[in-house]
Amino acid sequence: MAHSYADLPLHYGKVPPWLYERMGLLGGAIVEAIIIEYGRAAVLQKLSDPAWFQSLGCVLGMDWHSSGITTSVMGALKGAINKRSAELGIYICGGKGKHSKETPNELMRIAERTGLDGNLLVRNSKLTAKVDNNAIQDGFQIYLHSFILSKEGDWAVVQQGMNDASGYARRYHWHSPSITSFVEEPHSFIYGPNQGQIMNITHKEAADTRDTMLLLTKEKPQELIEQVKSIILPGHHDVKEKDVDLKRLGSVLAVAYEKEGLDIESLLLLEGLGPRTLQSLVLVSEVIHGTASRFEDPARFSFAHGGKDGHPFPVPTMVYDETIQTLKHAVEKAKLGNSDKNEAIKNLSKAARKLEENFQPNNNFNQLIERERNDSWKYGGKTVFGDAKQLKVKPHETQIKLF
Repeated sequence: MAHSYADLPLHYGKVPPWLYERMGLLGGAIVEAIIIEYGRAAVLQKLSDPAWFQSLGCVLGMDWHSSGITTSVMGALKGAINKRSAELGIYICGGKGKHSKETPNELMRIAERTGLDGNLLVRNSKLTAKVDNNAIQDGFQIYLHSFILSKEGDWAVVQQGMNDASGYARRYHWHSPSITSFVEEPHSFIYGPNQGQIMNITHKEAADTRDTMLLLTKEKPQELIEQVKSIILPGHHDVKEKDVDLKRLGSVLAVAYEKEGLDIESLLLLEGLGPRTLQSLVLVSEVIHGTASRFEDPARFSFAHGGKDGHPFPVPTMVYDETIQTLKHAVEKAKLGNSDKNEAIKNLSKAARKLEENFQPNNNFNQLIERERNDSWKYGGKTVFGDAKQLKVKPHETQIKLF
């Protein structure tokens, strides 16, 4: 199996309540929309894809590349999903620090309610943690373990380790349908920078070592035949032009501001939404409906709701709230058998993909960020440092051809 590597700088601190609440609301609505359209299995598959996971964190307004995405996204999702697990059929166990140690108890309680094999689930949870903490000695100490389970018994694991000496984190992704052995290359992805010499006894060439150590289980290892994409995130905090696929971002803006590529029915169903909210909804639509190849530039999704540290711009809370309400309303109507608005949101990402084929972006990336920052106060812009202030700019300075 190929591994993907990315730079996840360790970031400390807490997510402000005004953002964390919104992350739960939008994250929960996104998960529900995926379940309605594609089923619970798709939620687990997406969570096992690190590029999609990073893109989700970006669209939720977290710092676009830092280790904090993992803890904050999984915490927000757990709070939102577990309130409705009986309805959605998805359960999230574990978490950061002491919460990770509660995973076995949480799994046994779920097993009692669902009839699943609790002992097997606990075993799987413990094995994934032991493999990443002990079998792969890469200098990272596991401090977060999240076990996501469907009522059908399929599961995914997202866990993260830190290396204080290097200042980096490494995220590990597991997906139960992809596992044929816990001791030979079981991961869907390992996400993090190469820190030098690594002892990895889950490597297929370490079979003799595993046999002599009787590590974890007596299962006969079977080679996984699966190719995965690699993605590398840079260490700089700001979002640079090179971090974003400009054709994809430009097509998003064309749909949002010029309504290009949208059919009349979708326009009518989304009537009343301003271009800034449509910009966010196009990117949210992509997170829900996009295929794996669409998430190779996670930074692009930070153009939905910015970032809590102000990169690429402050979080536009008014836009965020309108996005949440629009998506939740569409999901509720779809559950009642009226999927028109849900389909209109889906058509946003379809329109952007179609425009992208022949799109020629202008070199106005920095001007786009500048405009977002200048306008941030209009949309209730916030960062961990406070509210966005109105800047003194000349009218023509914000009249930029963005695509």
